[in-house]
Amino acid sequence: MDRTSMHEELERVRADFRRLVESADDDVLRRASNGTRWNNRQLLFHMLLGYLIVRALLGLVRVFGRLPRGASRAYARLLNAGTRPFDEVNFLGSYAGGRTVSPARMVVMFDHVIDKLHRRLDAETDADLARGMHYPTRWDPFFKDYMTLADIYHFPTQHYDFHRGQLTLD
Repeated sequence: MDRTSMHEELERVRADFRRLVESADDDVLRRASNGTRWNNRQLLFHMLLGYLIVRALLGLVRVFGRLPRGASRAYARLLNAGTRPFDEVNFLGSYAGGRTVSPARMVVMFDHVIDKLHRRLDAETDADLARGMHYPTRWDPFFKDYMTLADIYHFPTQHYDFHRGQLTLD
């Protein structure tokens, strides 16, 4: 994994998120997004949430990556079985977060999580980045059956870029 490109990727989305949020007025933020049930503000929160959950995903890889692969395979099957409730929690969490967290606070939170990911990435060893586990592929189109820690660092940007195209801020 090229850490430099990963750091650049994190900085690209940080600057983009800030620009998107700070250039949108309240009317634009209330506008429906394209292809989701969220408005733009709620979708922006969901894009932030993709980075916030990475810290938990990194922890899962650290635990399951040290166990036999069958353990994470069974865990992924269990999570796949719970896709419907996950989808509802995912929708409602972003709906509520987008209504209650101010756009300015979202920018602060985004900056904070990006800073933490930079520091964490710098502390990872090559062996850590190569460790992986099975993931619930039904939860997100960017989850692969087996993902390394390096893949998890890249996941939120894939998620971000996909949803970026659904915003109707222009």
